[in-house]
Amino acid sequence: MSWVSDSSEVPHRPVLVEEVLRYLVWRDDGLYVDATVGAGGHAEAILRSHPQARVLGIDADASAVDLARQRLQGFGSRFEAVHSNFRELNTVLKERDLSWVDGILADLGVSSMQLDEGERGFSFTQDGPLDMRMDTQAATSAAEIVNQLSEQALADLIFKYGEERYSRRIARAIVSGRPITTTRRLAEVIARCFPRARKYPIHPATRTFQALRIEVNDELDVLTDFLDHIPDWLPAQGRAVLISFHSLEDRLVKQAMREWQRRELARILTKHVVVAGETERRQNRRSRSAKLRAAERLAAVDADDSKHQRPREE
Repeated sequence: MSWVSDSSEVPHRPVLVEEVLRYLVWRDDGLYVDATVGAGGHAEAILRSHPQARVLGIDADASAVDLARQRLQGFGSRFEAVHSNFRELNTVLKERDLSWVDGILADLGVSSMQLDEGERGFSFTQDGPLDMRMDTQAATSAAEIVNQLSEQALADLIFKYGEERYSRRIARAIVSGRPITTTRRLAEVIARCFPRARKYPIHPATRTFQALRIEVNDELDVLTDFLDHIPDWLPAQGRAVLISFHSLEDRLVKQAMREWQRRELARILTKHVVVAGETERRQNRRSRSAKLRAAERLAAVDADDSKHQRPREE
């Protein structure tokens, strides 16, 4: 059994940077929210390319917030980083007495930085404790799910969030192999569930690890809450740019933007999903599965609703 591997991955490299700038930044002096700031790659691109712009970065991973602050400290007050889940967008913006922001960006999913840290438990190629919590203060780790759920519940979870065809076989093997406390051990158990004579384009553990990560971090419900609030914080012409990495995320983003358009809250800017070009896909492995969608806030239907009309400059 074998799968394609690429060791040329460069850590912390943001995906679709030029596309993000094209769709997100419509005001040179705008205030933009990077709701998954990570190591600060997209935020840095915005700040460097538009010297009057400001970025508010949010991330559930405290270590990512520290790294972004360190990386972008040279931009002074033009950049602020906040340790919070983007589900709490309303709270973060209200605490800063903001009524609107000019654009909201989210690069969804796990970062290469998190995958590179074996002790975070996201990676099946780096051995470490079976954790997978974006926020290390969260209550439930992947180890608890793997070792406590019933075989049926595990199979359902792996099929629902991983879209894994061998979900029942994998769940049975996991239950038989308990206790499982490390990423390498779990990956080995999963790999044995796949026919050895075949070649696979991705590691056999990819979909199961994805399913566990989604469950641990409640990712789809968090994303749904976040999408519900985005139009409330954008003025007329404000932009929302979402980058997803698997079909479950992309489906939610697509449905949300279609609903915004149906309600005349926004118009979709990306007629077709935007993907990385050949050069970027070759240089940055993570970009191969990236899908970007963008929308622009329309003027409020109610003329008295000044929240969505950006104030005139004095």
